[in-house]
Amino acid sequence: MLHSPPLFSRPTPTVSRRASSPLLPLPQSPHYARACSLIGVDCRAGQQALPGGEVLHWQTQSRRMPLLGTVSLLSRGPVASSPVEAEGWLRERRGTGPLLLNADGLSADALRRAGFWPLLTPATLGLLAIGPEAQMRGALRQKWRNRLARAEDAGLTLRRMPLLAKHWLLAAEAAQARARRYRNLPPGMLVAFARANPGCALIWEAQQGRLPVAAIAVLRHGRMASWTTGVSTPRGRAVNAMNLLVWEAMRWLAAQGHELLDLGILNDADAPGVTQFKLGTGARSHRLGGTWLRTRSLAPLARHLPKGLAT
Repeated sequence: MLHSPPLFSRPTPTVSRRASSPLLPLPQSPHYARACSLIGVDCRAGQQALPGGEVLHWQTQSRRMPLLGTVSLLSRGPVASSPVEAEGWLRERRGTGPLLLNADGLSADALRRAGFWPLLTPATLGLLAIGPEAQMRGALRQKWRNRLARAEDAGLTLRRMPLLAKHWLLAAEAAQARARRYRNLPPGMLVAFARANPGCALIWEAQQGRLPVAAIAVLRHGRMASWTTGVSTPRGRAVNAMNLLVWEAMRWLAAQGHELLDLGILNDADAPGVTQFKLGTGARSHRLGGTWLRTRSLAPLARHLPKGLAT
């Protein structure tokens, strides 16, 4: 096990801040592709040079789906500096099979013109800018900051360690997801990510005495990182352990050179407390573009959909 460094230490940054390096969401990252390869999921990626030295990036996964056959899934891509370039790539793409798109940064009108049919309404994510410690602490909402202060005085012991299949967090998260009826990255994918990307899948754990009371898992992928998993026991909630874990992860990731932490979906209807917790970090709400499907047969009809049916 790796013990966390003192709370206010500053490890040497390990992530390049080059402007040419794009902010790639987890499903668009080469780290994710390497994990998919380990579990037998085919991923294909490509880049396209754009004017001004910018690069458009895309990455798809192939899945077998009932009635549709082999479908390419493009999640939160293509990644480009402007929606115009992404829209142009979608219009010009010449794929032989169906394309399922979890859109990000693309308008409904543009997707309809590119021949996509709307399937699911957009979700909203919490995206947290990370950087200087004073700046991050200043962005915390007052209640969140107060709970963090109480957690810092609660005598908790923190440990940071590589994500391993045997850690109690993975089984506890799977049980929590079943009980609360939400979907998350399965433990097998987290373990595959850790195996394929050494040092990029980490767990922060809080203990009271020798008893674990809370833990989170974070995946690092380039300039971005994603908080994918978190469980707190009743004792952990009583001492606000989750606040301290997320804060320590924020500080450590910033010191490593990461710039953006994806906190996952905000769902007020099913988990208002979780949404408030995520936004309390100073994160902004980021609305995705919904789930869309393009097939050769549906594309002509999709281009003539009434605007009200394409949102």
